[in-house]
Amino acid sequence: MKPKSAASRIRHILMSTTLIGMFAASGAPAFAEVVKIGLLAPLTGPAAADGQEFQRGVQMAIDEANAAGGVAGDTFELVVGDVKDQSAGNVTSAVERLLGDPGVHFMLTGYASLTNFEIDNMAEADMPYMLAATSQQTRDIIAPSPDKYMCCWSLTPSFDAYNTDVTLFVEKLAADGKITLPTKKVAIISSDNAYSKTISEGMKKTFKEKGWTITVDEIVPFGEVTDWRSILAKVRENVPDVVINTDYLPGNSASFLNQFLEQPTKSLVFLQYAPSVPEFVELTGKKSDGVIYNLLGGALTTPKNPRADEVAAKFKAKYGVESGTYGVGLYEMTNVYFDAVKKAGGASDHAAIMKALSETDKQVAEGRLKFDPATHLATQGDDYIPITFFQIWDGQRTLISPEKYATGAFKLQPWMK
Repeated sequence: MKPKSAASRIRHILMSTTLIGMFAASGAPAFAEVVKIGLLAPLTGPAAADGQEFQRGVQMAIDEANAAGGVAGDTFELVVGDVKDQSAGNVTSAVERLLGDPGVHFMLTGYASLTNFEIDNMAEADMPYMLAATSQQTRDIIAPSPDKYMCCWSLTPSFDAYNTDVTLFVEKLAADGKITLPTKKVAIISSDNAYSKTISEGMKKTFKEKGWTITVDEIVPFGEVTDWRSILAKVRENVPDVVINTDYLPGNSASFLNQFLEQPTKSLVFLQYAPSVPEFVELTGKKSDGVIYNLLGGALTTPKNPRADEVAAKFKAKYGVESGTYGVGLYEMTNVYFDAVKKAGGASDHAAIMKALSETDKQVAEGRLKFDPATHLATQGDDYIPITFFQIWDGQRTLISPEKYATGAFKLQPWMK
């Protein structure tokens, strides 16, 4: 057995002292009946819309579990650490506060630091942890020594498909006669953060390998961006067949689209992730018609996976709004944890919880969730968690690829006609 870290020893002492005191005072079993679940979320800052979804998804799962009498004798309470702008200092502060609470026995996030450095904190503290997004960074940390990181598991599969499948998708549209590619030129705009840059760099490599010319290659500073006109002027100087923006913040992506449509080119527009957030459609209205985006680990909304509609309907009934990617996702992650608690016989044995998490194999809103033991990422593929492409029309998102799950077909974007 590996020696305990200082953080882990301190945590063990705090927990033991607390539980012994409870036992002495009440004669009750030594383990507390109410287990705290720690959530890392950007409740303030430019990604606050996602952070609110994180919180709602976890709370919905907790409310359901508690209403059913708990799991393995435990009931649950949510505590939140605000990572704010996702800077290292703010993430570290939130992580340390939650790890310092002896009542916290599980932590999760949609995304916290984007580089996922907090995985090492979880390993040091022997804290079960689930996360999503930025899976390249998760893999880079875990793959060299997966046994060291039994703590940590990702709902999101490998980002390799983000790097390759936009090119394949576009070329298939052309092969099917749905669009034309007269120049094989592409403009790629990104934001200076690990998520957006990883994806844009992978896309650029794939497009070049397929014989495309990159006419615009721009990176904007991470954070709020309200004026894209200088970059869009470069797009219009040498009109590409495809325009891509991988900035994931919905406000930034909405501004980009609105300003692109001031003087649109006849280019296919692909926006990374942001259109999946309800805020994006609120900010763009009818201008979002035709926009395409894709998701890895997003809800697989198809009759072949009724779980996705079931969870989305429960979310809307509870909160009165549609869920984006993370409301549904964090709900499912919390339920994966509850499955592990049931299998382990309670929340106090972290090693048993981690082992149970590693053995997950179930149908969730995103597809079939089974973890790769070498990377701790969800397995990617049409029979597991597929990469899905959506197109927006009249505020509704239609799944258009892969064909195995599609609920509608691609339609030419209005500005391309």
